[in-house]
Amino acid sequence: MAELEEKDFPSDLFDNPAYYDPPPPPPTELTRTLHDGSEVQLRLVGSHPLWAHYLWNAAPTMATYLQENAERYVRGRAVLEIGAGAGLPSIAAERSGASHVVSSDYPDPDVVQNLAYNLERNHCTRSVAVGYVWGRDAEPLRKFVPNGFDLVLMSDLIFNHQAHSAMLDTLEACLAREPERRACALVFFSHHRPHLQDKDMAFFALARARGLACRAIDAWRVEVSGFRSH
Repeated sequence: MAELEEKDFPSDLFDNPAYYDPPPPPPTELTRTLHDGSEVQLRLVGSHPLWAHYLWNAAPTMATYLQENAERYVRGRAVLEIGAGAGLPSIAAERSGASHVVSSDYPDPDVVQNLAYNLERNHCTRSVAVGYVWGRDAEPLRKFVPNGFDLVLMSDLIFNHQAHSAMLDTLEACLAREPERRACALVFFSHHRPHLQDKDMAFFALARARGLACRAIDAWRVEVSGFRSH
């Protein structure tokens, strides 16, 4: 029987063909008009396993709500957004007069660099993009606002059922404690999987079990205008 030597095999025998690993799609550019009439230019990463390549329904709705209720929630206040994605609510918060905005998402370089790009592109001079994992030590967020945040923004996050506890850990670590500051979180969401909406709503049951007060403020019916803004 003939023996085969290493030189008899092609060096790329076990490499995937080029069509197995196609390049990621290019970034998507979007323009959104805020409630105050100003335009926001957004770049979405081309593809990402953490869904940062979409502008989810709750983000434009939250941006409008922040501007409509700026005096109550935003003006002169320190704002934190977790799971910010492209950062639309963060940008709306700065344009609504927030004193500081910390816009955060998972510390993946593509996501955080894109978030920072959107903040800079939209002239957000009081905002910073930060990589952060929910539930971890909140110092990377609190170092910008040592006395805590007046408002925490959560836009389309609670479908991550396994992360509810970690999200609440971050809320409790970051919200200001002084009663006179009336610190709160705004949690906007869609039931992306209607058959799991009970699990979505379990976030609020867990929050109440931790002693946090929760109340519904409104509900919106949102028309989906395209796949990228789903």
